[in-house]
Amino acid sequence: MSISSTTIHWFLACKASDVPHNGGVCVKYGEEQIALFYFARKNQWYATQNLCPHRKQMALSRGMTGTVKDEPKVACPFHKKTFSLLDGRCLSDEAECSLTVYPVRVTDGLVYIGVSEDTAMVVV
Repeated sequence: MSISSTTIHWFLACKASDVPHNGGVCVKYGEEQIALFYFARKNQWYATQNLCPHRKQMALSRGMTGTVKDEPKVACPFHKKTFSLLDGRCLSDEAECSLTVYPVRVTDGLVYIGVSEDTAMVVV
C-alpha cells in the first residue's frame, strides 16, 4: 500500500455487524465503490477497490474469499482471477494488473476505511 499515514482520511463505512462473517459488502464513498471483507475466524478486515480490473465490473465484494499460503485473497466472481487482500496484487498472474487496497480499523463496533485525502469527500 502506498498511502502514508499522514495523508489518510478515515471515514465511517458501516457497523461491523453489517458485514457477513467470511464475506464482503460494497461500501460507497463519493464516486468510489470499495469492497470490504471480514475474515471472522482471524478477526481480520480488508478493503479493496470493488472494480474488477479485467472485466471492469463492480463485483469483487461478491467474490469468493479464502487464503493461499495463509495470505487472504478474493476471487472475482466472473473470471476467478484471485487477488491478495494484503497488497492487491493478482495471485493468478503477477504480470496482471492489481487492486487498490485500503487500511481498515474497527472501533466500538464501527468499521472505518482509510482513503487518501485526495479522494472525493462526498459520502453517499
